[in-house]
Amino acid sequence: MSMKVETRSYGSVAILDLHGKLVFGGGDVQFRQAVLEVLEDGHKNIVINMADVRTIDSSGLGELIRSKVTAASHGANVKLLHLVPKIYDLLEVTRLIGVFEIFDDEAEVIPSFWDETRNDDAPEDG
Repeated sequence: MSMKVETRSYGSVAILDLHGKLVFGGGDVQFRQAVLEVLEDGHKNIVINMADVRTIDSSGLGELIRSKVTAASHGANVKLLHLVPKIYDLLEVTRLIGVFEIFDDEAEVIPSFWDETRNDDAPEDG
């Protein structure tokens, strides 16, 4: 199964829902393109929802790091959502766990960006 990326927006937050394998030749390019597209659209806050990613290889790990670096060069931030235990453990073993903020609840990750910007990007109630 190749990687499928669906993009959703909530205010200034882009949520990339990944489906499939984040591996060399099977998702890395699609993922990279999706990150670039949301940055080009002006999003400064990116959530990578990995609930439906069961396999990741060194190329996929590299793309996660690249997404963080590319986002930072655009003044944006990347956070991870819904890591399955196997991928969480891999990030721990590779010592990449501290590179990303990781969340288990979409309702928590979205406002975490607003806390960083003193609610400047929070949607108005109304």
